[in-house]
Amino acid sequence: MTGSLVVVGTGPGKAELMTPATTTALALATDLVGYGPYLDRVPVTRDQCRHASDNRVELDRARHALTLAAQGRQVVVVSGGDPGVFAMASAVFEAVETGDPAWRALDIRVEPGVTAMLAAAAEVGGPLGGDFCAISLSDNLKAWTTIERRLRAAAEADFVIALYNPASRARPDQLGTAFDLLRAIKSAETPVLFVRAAGTAETKVAMTTLAAADPAHADMRTLVLVGASTTRLVAREGRSPWVYTPRSERGVRP
Repeated sequence: MTGSLVVVGTGPGKAELMTPATTTALALATDLVGYGPYLDRVPVTRDQCRHASDNRVELDRARHALTLAAQGRQVVVVSGGDPGVFAMASAVFEAVETGDPAWRALDIRVEPGVTAMLAAAAEVGGPLGGDFCAISLSDNLKAWTTIERRLRAAAEADFVIALYNPASRARPDQLGTAFDLLRAIKSAETPVLFVRAAGTAETKVAMTTLAAADPAHADMRTLVLVGASTTRLVAREGRSPWVYTPRSERGVRP
């Protein structure tokens, strides 16, 4: 039997936000490879082997999956959200580039998923309607100076900024540092949204301004959205406002 490898994302949490293509790939797999909590989202199937590992061993996980596929197994590498956004797709292809040349002949594909940024945006309206970018605040795989440079460039370009991995026990201060950097460039009244557990039944949204943004609101399950100068709030009586960023720039007509 010829082996294969499919990289999937389980979405942000709700079962209905997992794509049908991902569900099919999971059902056909002989082996599932992934970070333990993400594998736990996948229903147990008899005769299917599960290979769980820690969150900081992405390349080792990818090499293990490729080795299984080369042995003729039908392997699915499981990520959360979308597998191409700060997830396992890039690790798989990095392992292919630097590993056994035979891996380049394998049947490898990536199934798109729903990333946390999209789930968080859907909770509050349309904040990603204009130009936006995503930046991970984790410096496990890149230097903090690189993160600061990208934050500064995104703020000066007036993007809506989605901040992934904003805080953890090992990195309790970086979100506050990021906010300080952004305050030096962006308006104090810029909307900031803390969306925890987006796309799940436990979703919580906290809305504030950049001036008042408190890093203590965030953990590793939180997606932080920092608005652009064009981001708007639509007031609703007795309810939180809708948040959106217009697609059009003022003074510009199609």
